[in-house]
Amino acid sequence: MRFLFIAGGGAAPVHAGAPLASAARTAGHDVIVAAPEENIDLINGLGLPACGVTQLGMADAILKDREGNWLAMPTSEDTEMDFAGRGFARLSAASLQGTQELAERWKPDVVIGGEYNLAAPLVAHRFGLPLVRHTWAIYDRTDVDWLGATDELRPELGQLGLDAIPDANMFIDITPPSVRPDYAEPAQPMRWTAGNPQIPLQPWMYAKGDRPRVLITSGSRSVFIPALGMDFFRPLLDNPLLGKGDVEVVVATSEPLASQIRAEYPDVKAGFVPLDVIAPTTDVAVHHGGGVTVMTLLSAGVPQLVLPEILASAIPMRGVDEYGASVTMASHHEPPEDVAAEISKMLAEPSYRERARGLADEIAALPAPAEVIKAIEALV
Repeated sequence: MRFLFIAGGGAAPVHAGAPLASAARTAGHDVIVAAPEENIDLINGLGLPACGVTQLGMADAILKDREGNWLAMPTSEDTEMDFAGRGFARLSAASLQGTQELAERWKPDVVIGGEYNLAAPLVAHRFGLPLVRHTWAIYDRTDVDWLGATDELRPELGQLGLDAIPDANMFIDITPPSVRPDYAEPAQPMRWTAGNPQIPLQPWMYAKGDRPRVLITSGSRSVFIPALGMDFFRPLLDNPLLGKGDVEVVVATSEPLASQIRAEYPDVKAGFVPLDVIAPTTDVAVHHGGGVTVMTLLSAGVPQLVLPEILASAIPMRGVDEYGASVTMASHHEPPEDVAAEISKMLAEPSYRERARGLADEIAALPAPAEVIKAIEALV
């Protein structure tokens, strides 16, 4: 069978979708991943065939309208969700023609897309193919972002005679059952597995010393969001709790940001580190709230302190906070003493680790991607 995966929207959605695509190839199916040109090298590096379908990048899709005009930044949780929904819709609209041309030539048997890779339902509808939709992280869809995406796609929907985004034949969700919202739609559950790039490992990446280890990361978004660069890391690295030597601090980020951190903070290990490798060695992780970061840490049973870079990042964390495996503060601009107090509490109280471990056990018990591929096969 031929599986057409549709990805993109930054690096994180690619990381999230790669394990299912790899499972399809391992099962003997033909796979092509359609994605924006900016993601092709990443997808190829993960061992997957990829076809570029648009020159538009995620930053321009989010920050500019279809005419290339800069948009005003949102200022509330709802407007952030609407902003994101419309941005992903613009990227999907730009991807549509190239993806349709790929489908016409290659003739897939099934179309699989991330939750906001909305070219997937349009292509599946046009060619009469089964559609599979999957989450990238903890379920966080709201009416606001879905309505915004639908409104943005009115021209494309109209061309297909549609007034709404078509429903999927199968919806795959990786959210651990204990933190899945009551309002979430029914889904085929699937185990989270990491799909991030790898590098040659050094011993400190997979084993720690005698001190508690605190991991700090701002995810793949730090590449194009200045607020997740040194403005995010410096207040944390200047925090007395993390600077006096009682804990080991590791910063997972990309170059050249990592080299700047190493120059200013020579006692800190900083660089690109595969998050799935270092997570099991971590006692507390401090980060911006990115969905793939959250899932990778949850699957390793790591307590998380979230300092959201955007208000909407707090939405999926509410269930995890209530469960007792994380603490989400108001923003990444919290007073240093308050951040230190939360880190100290999470290091000292074993309940955070116990609750995080409970969610990791739930994730491990969900069906593996290989099992879900069998369910997808039954759709065709």
